[in-house]
Amino acid sequence: MKAVFITGHGGNEVVEVGERERPARRPGEVLVRLQAATLNQVDLYMRNSGAGISHALPQIMGVDGAGIVDEVDAGETLLAPGQRVVLHPAVSCGRCEFCERGESVLCTRVQWLGEHRDGTFAEWISVPARNVFPVPPGLSFVQAAALGVNHLTAWRMVFTKARLQPWETVLIFGIGGGVSLAAMQLAKTIGARVIVTSRDDGKLERALAMGADHGINGTKQDVAKAVMAYTGGRGVDVVIENVGEAVWSAAMKSLVRGGRLVTCGATSGDQPPADLRRIFIRQLQILGSTGGDLSEFRNLLAFVERHRIEPMIDSAFPLERAHEALRRLESGQQFGKVALELGID
Repeated sequence: MKAVFITGHGGNEVVEVGERERPARRPGEVLVRLQAATLNQVDLYMRNSGAGISHALPQIMGVDGAGIVDEVDAGETLLAPGQRVVLHPAVSCGRCEFCERGESVLCTRVQWLGEHRDGTFAEWISVPARNVFPVPPGLSFVQAAALGVNHLTAWRMVFTKARLQPWETVLIFGIGGGVSLAAMQLAKTIGARVIVTSRDDGKLERALAMGADHGINGTKQDVAKAVMAYTGGRGVDVVIENVGEAVWSAAMKSLVRGGRLVTCGATSGDQPPADLRRIFIRQLQILGSTGGDLSEFRNLLAFVERHRIEPMIDSAFPLERAHEALRRLESGQQFGKVALELGID
């Protein structure tokens, strides 16, 4: 089968588009003929170094994906050949203390697609049946694929961790990125007030057109001061951020007393000043978050169907143009998800 895989670490010179062995389905697994996958920052990280993530080279890239069921166990009752499906990207052990209490995202032996095991930038993949879910009606394969990482990550951040309420105000950094856009969509769907930041006026304008209540250009304005001006000196109830060090101070200063900051990334650095006095005097909550478990994914898919949410897609490339897709993601110019279309005849 055709696939995109890394043979080493560096730049796009270690990313190959070529033939890999088609996976053999094992009992309890579902063989999926992939139709789409989207790119995530971890794809760049795995290409660049993959440091700290156990993996073997060569490895097929790609964390999320959607496609068509090809083969299932004879006794499978929830899935059938020909069904349109989307993948939950974390294969958990099912037996550690965290899996047993329903927190599979904290599994001590978790294997993420495209990180610890072969991923979704391929024509086929075989995964446990519990990781395969029906695609919400009305979504394309590309849109469905985007749900597995960005919207699931945003769901856990916004609802499980921050417990955002409709009457609250949330500040979302880096609008244009997939998680940030997903968080904005989810927050606006429940009626919360949303402030977004970007260094690009064009991205701010697009976010406002999608429903954001206020936009702040971080290169032209002091974010914390702009937040305080907009909220009448109160601050926001929740901050959603995946940037890290570069925005940490502004994020902390933007919170109301007792506010919650949820972080899922550190693309600009992972050692910001702690600002401990602010944390304990204002009784702030700092919450880490990554991905989401199987029940959260099920709830997300139902929410997407009920509210007819459509993930924002920036651009889509055929598998053969994976290098261009990676460059597009690396540029930081995208607004929404960069995708690969994997459909075969």
